[in-house]
Amino acid sequence: MSRISHSTLALSALLILQLAACSKPKEAAQPAGAAPVVEVVKVQVADIPDEVELPGRVEAYRIAEVRARVSGIVAKRLYQEGQVVKAGTPLFQINPEQLQASKLEAEAELARTEANLVNANDKLQRYQALIGDQSVSQRDYRAAQAEAQLAKAEVASAQAKLNRARLDLGYANVTAPIDGVARRALVTEGALVGKDEATQLTTVEQVNPVYVNFSQSSSEVFTLRKALRDGQLKGNDGDFKIKLVLPDGSMYAQAGKLSFSDVSVNQTTDSVVMRAIFENPQQVLMPGAYVRIKIRQATNPNAILIPRDALMRDQFSTRVWVVNAKNELESREVQAGRVIDKQWVIEQGLHAGEQVVVTNVAAQTAGSKVTPKLISAQDNITKAVAP
Repeated sequence: MSRISHSTLALSALLILQLAACSKPKEAAQPAGAAPVVEVVKVQVADIPDEVELPGRVEAYRIAEVRARVSGIVAKRLYQEGQVVKAGTPLFQINPEQLQASKLEAEAELARTEANLVNANDKLQRYQALIGDQSVSQRDYRAAQAEAQLAKAEVASAQAKLNRARLDLGYANVTAPIDGVARRALVTEGALVGKDEATQLTTVEQVNPVYVNFSQSSSEVFTLRKALRDGQLKGNDGDFKIKLVLPDGSMYAQAGKLSFSDVSVNQTTDSVVMRAIFENPQQVLMPGAYVRIKIRQATNPNAILIPRDALMRDQFSTRVWVVNAKNELESREVQAGRVIDKQWVIEQGLHAGEQVVVTNVAAQTAGSKVTPKLISAQDNITKAVAP
């Protein structure tokens, strides 16, 4: 009985020691009162481009419809469809036999009228010698003068017909009117062309350079002009930098120039039509292709950029966390514009020098004490404003 009591007492003492060890407070992971570290960026003011992205369509620089200018049967097609041609390159040949016959007929008519003119002039000279002694009446003399003038007019008319016949014979060889790419043929050998009207044979398009037509809503144009007048934006002195985004999403290598901006608003679309011109030496840009235009219309001299991850959005507002002078978190409502290279353009709500939290923004609490760790966003700003 005594042995059991001693064992029970020893076990109870061991359990008491274990409970005491468990109830002892653990050592803190960090010093008491230390604020959590958050990464922040200092708000900076920078010059950034006021750039818009708009849809557009590629259009050939020049388009020439090749048409038959004389009637006849198409004898040959003299080019390969899609071939790059120079102005004057033969494209089609119309059977010239009938045109050659018309030319010979006009030459014969000219020879006949020239012979008549020689006779009329000879008669007039003889009458001039006889009119002095009244061997020829005034009436016959005037008749001889009229015959000479009529013969001269017939020669001029025959010469004009011959010139026209020569032109028609030359039109039997249909040539390219401009430099460009000759598209598919619209007629085949054996087709009768130009009987009632000038038949279109093909089209030649100049594709270096090319136009890109696009439009911007009138409200955006008015807003831009107002911002320029009020000094909120700086103009580019007419030097618009235009970039092109290809259909596959890649950037076109060469920049373009604004060549035309309409002075009125299209009443159907409520937009202002514009046109840019791009060099196209490799024929990368194809007429009719859908592309996107990035046009730098002005510069914002007082823009504020913050990293995209710093912004919080809900259905009511857009906010960021700002570390105040007491190293406490404040929730600040801001007005964000567009995104430039993963950075938001803040239009209202922030000032230069303020510190904005950029990491774990969803886990922060208003009024919390933090230790700000400053990181640099200058590299991103430099990239955003690079031309």
